Amino acid sequence: MSKRFVVVTALLVALFGYANSAGVAEAQLSDGIVKIGVLNDQNGPFADIGGKGAVVMARLAIEDFQGRVLGKPVELIFADHQNKADIASAITRRWIDVEQVDAIFDGASSSAALAINQIARNANRMFISSGAATTELTGSSCSPTTIQFTYDTYMLANGTVKAILKQGYDTWFLLTADYAFGHGLEKDVTRFVQANGGKILGSVRHPLNTPDFSSFLLQAQASSAKVVGLANAGTDASNAVKQAAEFGMTSKQKLAGLLVEITDIHALGLKSAQGMLATTSFYWDLNDYTRALTKRFAAAMGGNYVPTAVQAGVYAGVRHYLRAIEAAGSDDALKVAQEMKKLPVDDAYNKNVRVREDGRVLHDVYLVQVKSPSESRYPFDYYNIVQKLPGAEVFRPLAEGGCPLVNRQ
Repeated sequence: MSKRFVVVTALLVALFGYANSAGVAEAQLSDGIVKIGVLNDQNGPFADIGGKGAVVMARLAIEDFQGRVLGKPVELIFADHQNKADIASAITRRWIDVEQVDAIFDGASSSAALAINQIARNANRMFISSGAATTELTGSSCSPTTIQFTYDTYMLANGTVKAILKQGYDTWFLLTADYAFGHGLEKDVTRFVQANGGKILGSVRHPLNTPDFSSFLLQAQASSAKVVGLANAGTDASNAVKQAAEFGMTSKQKLAGLLVEITDIHALGLKSAQGMLATTSFYWDLNDYTRALTKRFAAAMGGNYVPTAVQAGVYAGVRHYLRAIEAAGSDDALKVAQEMKKLPVDDAYNKNVRVREDGRVLHDVYLVQVKSPSESRYPFDYYNIVQKLPGAEVFRPLAEGGCPLVNRQ
């Protein structure tokens, strides 16, 4: 009888301990639900590279968890900030204060992302950026609750500029979008051009969403630079390439798209874009895993679509965030961010990828070259992989970022 009593008592203690720990984990979900918001450009110049496709990718990541984490539902909402910092700020505050959003994804334009970053930090909420390229998110504006996926201006410049300089194109003129992203990319391109023996012959800045590039392209043409670097993105980059071709510039000067997404190549067509070099952390046709994810994405989008790096970054970010909640047993932003930095990122295209102390996700990066029409064998077969670059080598070194979170001892 005494042995039976001991065994029964031990079982009751174990069961009580399990139930108590499960109850603690449940209590640490702030309101019994994990609420995710995708905040980006839904209708403007960056809608194709993020937009509704980013929302679809977030939904696919939630489906990977059957819509629940720690036994509680995951809810998804989205909004359009129109690439305006004030609108992004207003939506972020409403989402946090009224709608109890736990994590905000994408961010799109750098100015909007920096506004989201500050509010999320002050409110102890996660901001997981994919579309914003500013290095400030892992630099002086870094936050313990912000993680940056996909790319940044340092990586884009480091990969593409060095490759073009090796081909002998050593004089550059920069066509720059006049906001935080363009300024940052111009700065990083200038740095890498000059550090590797090239020269910047001039630059000009244009407003966001410019329909007419003629005056800016004439300045680039007059510079006689071997390379016209496009420090812009989305429809701005596509329009600049199209109009440069109409001016006959492409036969005399090389165009370098510094932030090129596959949607840009599709809009331009291979005839116009062939030979262009770009740097990306994601290509849909890289392997069986990326192709399987693309098949799911196309079905969810209801047509013949492939995801951009920004959209794939949202998928990776949501998956990693939900995994970190499971590991933390909580949706508290600081605890989740710590787990995101402990756990390797593993998904359809990231395998054992590290999240650095400053929040930078160290994806492998691919230098790609756009195929000619004759090389392309099937829809969206647009890239030749030129070189694989380890993330630790192509992203900005930790010591150079100026992030206050980094221990410099």
